[in-house]
Amino acid sequence: MSSHQVSLMFFISLIITSLMAMAALAGNFYQDFDIMFGDQRLKILEEGKLVTLSLDKVSGAGFQSKNGYIFGRFDVQMKMPPGNSAGTVTTFYLSSSGPNHDEIDLEFLGNSTGEPYTLHTNVYAQGQGSKEQQFHLWFDPTKDFHTYSVVWNSKRIIFLVDGSPIRVFNNLESLGLPFPKNQSMKIYATFWNADDWATQGGRVKTDWSHAPFSASYRNFNINACLGSEESPSSSCSTSTNSSAWQNQGLNAAGRNRLRWLQRKFMVYDYCTDRPKFPKGLPRECKHSRV
Repeated sequence: MSSHQVSLMFFISLIITSLMAMAALAGNFYQDFDIMFGDQRLKILEEGKLVTLSLDKVSGAGFQSKNGYIFGRFDVQMKMPPGNSAGTVTTFYLSSSGPNHDEIDLEFLGNSTGEPYTLHTNVYAQGQGSKEQQFHLWFDPTKDFHTYSVVWNSKRIIFLVDGSPIRVFNNLESLGLPFPKNQSMKIYATFWNADDWATQGGRVKTDWSHAPFSASYRNFNINACLGSEESPSSSCSTSTNSSAWQNQGLNAAGRNRLRWLQRKFMVYDYCTDRPKFPKGLPRECKHSRV
C-alpha cells in the first residue's frame, strides 16, 4: 500500500471518528458553570445546552465550572468565530489557582480570512509551563461544532480532537519532573482579544470593524473526580459514568494516529525549539511522548 493510500485511509478514519464523536455528549450550563465576566456578551440558550460568547472592543466573555476536579475526562463541542478572526483567542482549559498552579490549555488562535486557525496547547505543572505544541486542524472549525477533549489521569494527559489524539504529556515524576496531580482544577472557557501575540506573533491585529465576534460552546461532558482546595483528591471515588479514563492510554492504533496527525498537522513543538532553550531542551523531550 502506498503512503498516499495510507494517508487517505487515515483521513477518512478521522472524518468518521469526528461524526461519531459529535453525537456523544450532554451537559447543562446552569447546573455546572458560573459566569466569570462579559455580562450580556455571554448568552445561555437552549435551556442551558448552548452558550455563546461575544467579543467587542470593550470586553470579551468567559465562564468557569462551579466545581474543581482532580483527574477526569472533559469534553466540549465548540464552533469558532468565522471570517477575519485575527487577534482573537477562544479557549477551553483547566486550571488551579495560585503562583504554583497547574494548567492544561487548549487555545484557538484566530487568523485572517482564509488562513487556518492554530490550536495552541500547553501544560503547566507546579507553575512551570513553556510546553507548547501547536496544530493546524484538518477541518474548518468555524463551519460546524467539533469535539475537543482532555483526558487527565495520574499517568498522562491526552489531548483529543473529535476523538483522535493529537498530544500526550506523560507523568515523568520518576525523573524528578513535575506533573499535575495534587491540585484540583476548574474548567474555564473564555473569548478575548490577544492581538499582541495571538496571530502571526502579533503582526496581524484585530480588525474591530468585524466586531462583535462570536464563539459557541455546547455539550460539555464532565466525567471526573471532584476535588477541593482543602482536600483535592478526597472525592475521587465519586466519579460518575464510565471510569475508563482513569487508566486510559493509547493502543497501537492510537499511537499510529497520533504520530500521523503530528507529522501532518503540528506546526510548532517546544521540544525542537533550541533557540528558546539555549541551555538545552527540557528533559522530557528525550523521552517517548506517546
